[in-house]
Amino acid sequence: MKVTNMTSNRTGREVPNQFDIVGDEGNIYFQSYRTVIVAIKKGQVYLDHNWDYSKTTSKYRNQFLGETRKETEAKIKDGTYTVTNLN
Repeated sequence: MKVTNMTSNRTGREVPNQFDIVGDEGNIYFQSYRTVIVAIKKGQVYLDHNWDYSKTTSKYRNQFLGETRKETEAKIKDGTYTVTNLN
């Protein structure tokens, strides 16, 4: 398993408490503090029920997924993304 701090797009510095995780099995995760927010398993995106918990979580979730909140909401609505308990 490899855990790295996310890097701010604005400053280029590491961001505390926001993590990219690559599991030994190849799954990819975004973790904010102690909560897994996004899991990508075999190409399928799963969001935790707390996917939109705070401004900071949302900012780095958007960065991780490479999209806006509006795009994420549309993908939840059309079934592209699954909302589930990741913790």
